[in-house]
Formats: sequence, C-alpha cells, structure tokens
Amino acid sequence: MQKYIEKAKVLIEALPYMQQFHGNIVVVKYGGSAMLNPQINRTIIEDITLLKRVGLKPVVVHGGGPEINEMLSKLEIRSEFVDGLRVTTQETAEVVEMVLAGKVNKQVVTLLNQQGNKAVGITGKDGQLLKAKQIDAKKLGFVGDITDVDTSIVMTLIENDFIPVIAPIATDEKGNTYNINADYAAVAIAGALNAQKLVFLTDVEGVLRDKDDPTTLISHLSKKDAHQYIKDGIINGGMIPKVECCLEAIEKGVQMVHILDGRVEHALVLEIYTYSGIGTMIQEGDTDE
Repeated sequence: MQKYIEKAKVLIEALPYMQQFHGNIVVVKYGGSAMLNPQINRTIIEDITLLKRVGLKPVVVHGGGPEINEMLSKLEIRSEFVDGLRVTTQETAEVVEMVLAGKVNKQVVTLLNQQGNKAVGITGKDGQLLKAKQIDAKKLGFVGDITDVDTSIVMTLIENDFIPVIAPIATDEKGNTYNINADYAAVAIAGALNAQKLVFLTDVEGVLRDKDDPTTLISHLSKKDAHQYIKDGIINGGMIPKVECCLEAIEKGVQMVHILDGRVEHALVLEIYTYSGIGTMIQEGDTDE
C-alpha cells in the first residue's frame, strides 16, 4: 500500500506545476549521449509525450553530432573542431544536412508518433524558419550565426496540435546552407516563440558549486548570480558556454531555462514537475538559493 501512497504524493506534488505551465510553450534541446542510449531516448520521448498530454506545447530542437561523426568517418571525410564548432566544408555541409534532416530528425519524429503524438520534422530551411550569416568562412567554413527567426511554420504546427521537431540547419539570402550549433538554434527559437521554458538535456548534472561533487548541485540560479558565479570562477570550463546560452535565452524573453542530465531516466518530468527538480533552473529574478 505504501508504494501506491508514494505515487499519489508524486502526482499531488506535480499538480500545481501542471496548472501553472498549462498552455505554455517549452522548447527541449537534446542530442548526444541521450540519443544514443535507446533506454534513455525512450524515456525522453515518453516525457515529451506526457508534457503534451498535460497541456504544455513542446517544441524539440535536436543535435546529432555522434551520427554526423559516424557518417563522415564512413565516407572518409576528415572532421575537426574549432572553439567547439565543427569546421564545415561544402562537402561536410551536405553530410550534416543529410544526417540531421534525413536520418536523426525522422527517427525522433517516428519515436514521438509511436507514442500517439502528431510530430512533424522540419529544418531551419523550411518556411524560412532560420536565416543565418557565415561566422568565419576561412576558419569555420559553412557554420552560421542566426540572424533572423520566422516562427510562422512552427506556430502553425503548434496551433494544429503537432509537435515540431527541428534540425538546426539554416540558409542565407543566397540560399547557402549553414550548419548551426543546436544549442544556439534552441535559444533563438525559444526566444522568438516567447517560450516559458527552454530545457537543455546535457551530459552533466547541472551547475555545481564544486565541479567534482554532484551533491553541490545548484537547483535554482538567478541571472545576476549566474554572472557573478562566472566572474568568481564557480562556473568554469565547459559549463560557461552552457550557462551563457541560458542567459542569452533569458535576455530574449524565455522565463525559465533548465540545464539537466539527459542521461537520467525521465529527467524532464522530474525537473519540471517536482519542487526541487534534478538539474539547475536559471531565471531572471532572485531565487531561493
């Protein structure tokens, strides 16, 4: 009997959050190890389905780095990174688009549809969703920086009860194709949609006071404190660009941005529908931390 009581308590704890977030847009960015682990991938799809069923409006932005690496290796195309961005030649750009739009995107759509959703896969090229400019032709090739977001196609899908699944590929005025970092794409899209939440499913627990001690997880963080923690060196290394993405999303109007470990089963539900969550939530104003 006790286990059923505990389940009931979980539902009661989730109820206020279901009411609070009902009808709002949540952008979920995921990829990497979460996509490669079938069990974790399944629970993420189940979580997105649950969000949809209880009244949220999920939008998925996905990466696909490991799959791109695998395909480039098979084709014997050399790949390198500069400042965390994949150097993208014309040849590499074609492979990136093929893998993200033709393989990964449709895999995510299929998994969502198998759960009874109506999901539609698009890229930033569809409906002129993402316009971009070249960052550094000499250094990075066809890697783009987003200059404009037209959410018409995404809103049309949302209003017709579909879940948009977006691959981070963009074009410029001349029709050139650009590889876009999926985190940056998620920030731009979430801001343009006035999303209430943006969730980054990563391979880390969240922001830690001590990077080697998971028990020092910071559950809630204000924008002001996040800037201070970067200055003080509490937030350091690879966590800096993640947090800076979160801060940029807040600047663009997103109310709450979450960093959580996508390797944890049902991470989305645990973060959004419990008081303490399992990751780090960053927002504009002061928090309880």
